[in-house]
Amino acid sequence: CTEAEALLAAAKVAELLDRYDLSLTDIEIRDAACEQREYETYRKKRIPLDDCVGAIANFCDCRVWREKNQAGEARYVFFGLRSDVEVAHYLTELIDNAVRSEIGRYKMSAAYRRFRHRDRHMANSSFTLGMVASIADKLTVMKTERDAVNNGTGRDLVVLKASVVDAELEKLDLKLRTVRRATRMVSPTAYDAGGAEGALLMINPGIRRT
Repeated sequence: CTEAEALLAAAKVAELLDRYDLSLTDIEIRDAACEQREYETYRKKRIPLDDCVGAIANFCDCRVWREKNQAGEARYVFFGLRSDVEVAHYLTELIDNAVRSEIGRYKMSAAYRRFRHRDRHMANSSFTLGMVASIADKLTVMKTERDAVNNGTGRDLVVLKASVVDAELEKLDLKLRTVRRATRMVSPTAYDAGGAEGALLMINPGIRRT
């Protein structure tokens, strides 16, 4: 799918999630079991999607960490209520595919062909980095808008769900740590081209207070 289609899908699943959450009582949410769901990257090196999974997890009210599987390949692990981690996995796959689709289109553009052959790898990574940064920003804005609407119902579901997820996460006794990413050389032109893909679409989550 394209980036626009991925973000429209995000808006729709957000609406469905919020309707589902509002249908639950506080007791049902507190008693709900948390689950893990892995998304395999099949890559041993970091990929542009790394800069977006945090926004996806926040958008879906769950937690995420990065680990390696037995083959030494990276994967993301989402942790939270079952419906939330299912949607987080779905959106990650959708956005990952959208990035691959858009970079394919970019490689066919005149702007890309103007790069010297030796600079095209940097152009590719710069474009995808700009694109995932744009998507992450949009998801963050959409999340803020959703929370504002949901808080208007008189229930702070975000705080309630966070308390449940964090309590269950603590039981796993994981040794998580924050890793600083190395700085990277980027092409401003390619980065802006990737970011422009996200700026082309105005997103409305489609959630209304009822």
